[in-house]
Formats: sequence, structure tokens, C-alpha cells
Amino acid sequence: MNLQDIKRRCKKFRILIIGRANAGKTTILKRVCDTTEEPEVYNKHGEKVGSRRGEHDIENEMVFASNTGFRFHDSSGFEAGGITELESVNAFIAHRSQQQKLGDRLHAIWYCIPMDDSRPFTTAEAQFFSKVGTGCVPVIAVFTKFDALDNKAFTVLRSRKLSRPEARKEAPIHATTEFEQRHLNTFYNQPYPPKGHVYLRDMDKQGQDCNELISQTASALGNEFLEVLLVSTQRNNLKLCMEYVFQR
Repeated sequence: MNLQDIKRRCKKFRILIIGRANAGKTTILKRVCDTTEEPEVYNKHGEKVGSRRGEHDIENEMVFASNTGFRFHDSSGFEAGGITELESVNAFIAHRSQQQKLGDRLHAIWYCIPMDDSRPFTTAEAQFFSKVGTGCVPVIAVFTKFDALDNKAFTVLRSRKLSRPEARKEAPIHATTEFEQRHLNTFYNQPYPPKGHVYLRDMDKQGQDCNELISQTASALGNEFLEVLLVSTQRNNLKLCMEYVFQR
């Protein structure tokens, strides 16, 4: 099946983004769609609603004018980890999984966890990864604001008498290693672990991208049709596009 056939069958790649209010979710979506503009929000009837109003309904779609191929849903309020919020997310995933049209189904979930928080694994994460089975919809754990751990690692390395340039160079490696040794298994040892994970740093700085997030998501889909749909929908990672062209 060529790209034209794929686009004829399905024109939308649908993603649910979950996370606390300070997780940098909107910044990620803007990077993915290569824009600084705010998204337009539509309700389930296709009617445009105000962005503030739309933020609180998981059924509403966020669409960026720079790339209308993506449809995003935000589970605002889920950081509370309450039963109502959990049931809402569960119901949404189940409902979208049963849709007949491929474009109406949920294709991937990005769970954003900010690393500038002293407690990365809260009640919300524990509830989600232990109780929410997403079926064939892959979940990618997105560890945002990872530069906060880089800064802590820099301080540790400086205390070990490394020079400033050496400490700055080694800090990301040290931060990643420490996190993986102390925290990563907390997520993967749950009943419903993520299919993959990425570390995002300095997303507020110009020139940053989410290429690794797209790549990890494509790898986790386990469906060639959806992989090609995602890769063709995103427009920032030419290298990934070329890889899929040559692989097929």
C-alpha cells in the first residue's frame, strides 16, 4: 500500500496526551507541529470552541493549523489521580478503540512526567500504569524538563572536583544513568508499562525538536500502516521519513 492509499484510508493520526499541568504538554505539541501558535479546539460535533473551555473535555480535539494531520486530546485534570479522572481516561480509550473508522480511533498515548518535580512517580502515574489497560494503543512515557536533573548532576560532578566544562559535558550522561538506575523500573514493573520512553530537555529553547518522541512512537505502534501514517504526518524529521522509504 503506497502513501496515497494510506492517506485516502486515513487522514488523521490521533494522540492522547496525559500529564500534570506543569508537564510542558502544549510545548511538546507545538514542537511536533513546528509552530508557536495556539491550537484550535473542536468538540465531538466538529464545532469550534474556546481554547479555555476545550481544555477540560478529553473528547475535544486540538488541531494546529501548521499540521492538521494530527488530532490531539488532552486529559486535563488527570494529575489529581482521582477515580473520576481515571474513569474518564479509561472510558475515552475504550470508546476510541471501538470506532469503525481508523481516523476516529486513538493511535498513541504520550504520558508526560516533569522531572523538575521532586516526586516524578505520583498517585496519578501509579493509578494509570497499574489500572489502565490501553490494549493495542501504545503508551510512551515522556520525561519532560529533564534538564532539571542535568543541573543537579552538574552540581554533583562539580563536588567531585570536575572542571566546569567537564561537569557540563558529563551531566546529561550522569543524570540519565542515575534516573534509569533509581526510577525507570518503577514504570516498567507496573501491570501496564509503557512501550517506550524518551527524555526531553530544554524544550523551551529555540531549535529543540521532538524527533526522538516521533521515532519511539512509530517503533511502538507495531502496525506498518500506522507507522507510515505517523511518519508521513509529521514534517520535521526528514531522516525518519527517508529511513522508512528505504526500509520499504
